[in-house]
Amino acid sequence: MSHSPFRHIGSVFYKQHIIQLTYFLTGRCNASCPFCFYRSDNDRRNRGHELSLNEIKKISGSMGELLWLAFSGGEIFLRTDIVDIAKIFYENNKPSIILLPTNGLLTDVIRINIEKILKHCSRSTITVKLSLEGMEDTHDRIRGKGSFRKTMETYESLKVLLDVYPNFELGVNTVFCSVNQDRMDALISFVSGLNGIKTHTVSLIRGDVQDNGLKRVDMGKYRSTVELLASNLKNKKSSMYRFRGARLKAAQDIVQRNIIYDTVSRNTQQIPCYAGKLNIVLTESGDVYPCESFDMKLGNVRDCGYDMDTVIRSEEAEKVINAIRKDRCYCTHECYLMTNILFNPSMYPRLIREYLQL
Repeated sequence: MSHSPFRHIGSVFYKQHIIQLTYFLTGRCNASCPFCFYRSDNDRRNRGHELSLNEIKKISGSMGELLWLAFSGGEIFLRTDIVDIAKIFYENNKPSIILLPTNGLLTDVIRINIEKILKHCSRSTITVKLSLEGMEDTHDRIRGKGSFRKTMETYESLKVLLDVYPNFELGVNTVFCSVNQDRMDALISFVSGLNGIKTHTVSLIRGDVQDNGLKRVDMGKYRSTVELLASNLKNKKSSMYRFRGARLKAAQDIVQRNIIYDTVSRNTQQIPCYAGKLNIVLTESGDVYPCESFDMKLGNVRDCGYDMDTVIRSEEAEKVINAIRKDRCYCTHECYLMTNILFNPSMYPRLIREYLQL
């Protein structure tokens, strides 16, 4: 029996329990992508050494059950203890979904570690998202020469695990930016033809990046891209996840992309944000934030006896969370919009409408 995502239905009404954790495992990376907001931020701040396994155990032990555990970075597979980290959260927090995004450059390391995680974390859905920014010339222009072929090698290595492990999901993520916005149709067609790829997400470039020219996005082209993704889902040209509730997740993706378009076009919040209430971000050195806006620090777990509850219920955290509500803070972070949509009853008519078309 899997850890059902529907365990958290009570959070629709009571926004008092963290159910989504984004954990930046490391600031280290074996690539230097110009749209990486975390690398840019990491260069500016001295975060200190990475949390040890013993520290992670204490933090995890202070938290309750999770719906969604998203590892981030940096390149997460540069952490040689990533399997042990996944095991800790699996045992303590029983996440329904564990998300592992990667640039796909460390083929053998990724394959070995993913299979170990799949074996141990059998009741969680293990989702690997490979980064593809375009076809080979576009992808290599953004991520470095030879990176497209290496990522495709990783895809070939991982897809054979799909028939062995029913809890495994394999997807692709693309950062939508000025370099690839005119070439998205070809990429979407290519990805939809990849055997075993169950989802293709397109993330609008965000944050403080190294090359601001990448943020000169034509939102009309973004809208055309998300409409194509939605059409492919409805016409069964694209696959869906296999886990329970996958159809609802696909409907949420469609609603979410429309909200992102409206957010940027209108430059204002479209739906309430539950950052700091249902969602939090933990960095590799123990800093805690309500979201990826790294100017709203709630505290550091190392200063609070590794008790996450102490951090998020502190006076400083209360001020930040109240400010988010009062100022109607908004962004286009896909992972957080997911929670904001699924746990907001006012969004259910739109969700149902899209759900019925899938």
